[in-house]
Order: sequence, then structure tokens, then C-alpha cells
Amino acid sequence: MSGEYHDSAVRPYVLTQGRARPTRNTIGLDTLLVVADAGKPLPPSATRQARDLLRMFGRLLSLAEAAAHLRLPLSVAGILASDLVDSGHLIARSRIPEAGRPDLTTLQEVLNGLRRLS
Repeated sequence: MSGEYHDSAVRPYVLTQGRARPTRNTIGLDTLLVVADAGKPLPPSATRQARDLLRMFGRLLSLAEAAAHLRLPLSVAGILASDLVDSGHLIARSRIPEAGRPDLTTLQEVLNGLRRLS
């Protein structure tokens, strides 16, 4: 077995301290996250990936965007972000429920109407 294959199989397990699920089920791939308190230090035991993730959220980003930038599996980024929300380092802005989202037909009609005005 090559080292690269072995590392990719072990790495997520190590990064999440053996956990397969986040502590909260409210963080999805489109959840927006931002730093809660920029001056609040992470504990010395925080992983490099958790530190990188926290730095990513200096501006409002979705979990999916941060995971892609850091080249982390979405599941791992979700667990790390959930930990950072639990510790008070990140604030999660919940996604808009399906019932509250406008449908695409309405949005297209608004766009068409705006185009006709110009």
C-alpha cells in the first residue's frame, strides 16, 4: 500500500479525532459562517486544519467554499466547523428554509421585468 493512499484513509479520522459526525446537525454545505471573536485564541491542541478553517472565516463564507479552498472533505470541514461554533469561535448563519426561498420561476419573471425596464 502506498503512503499516499494510507495517508488519505487515515487523515480525516485523525483530523476529526475519530468522529464521523458533527456535534450539531444545523451546519450544512450552504451554511454561512463567520468569526465570532477574532481575538479569542484557539486551544494549543487545535489542529492546523482547524486554525486554517478559522482564518478562512474572517469574511462570511459557506462551509462548502471553505472546504474547497482548504481541500478538505466536506464532512471533515463540517465536523471542524461545528467544533469551532461550539467553542464560540465561529457564528453559523442558518440557511434559508426551503419554504422561505422564492421559486425560480418568480425570480426569472422579476429578472425579465428588470431587463425590460432598461
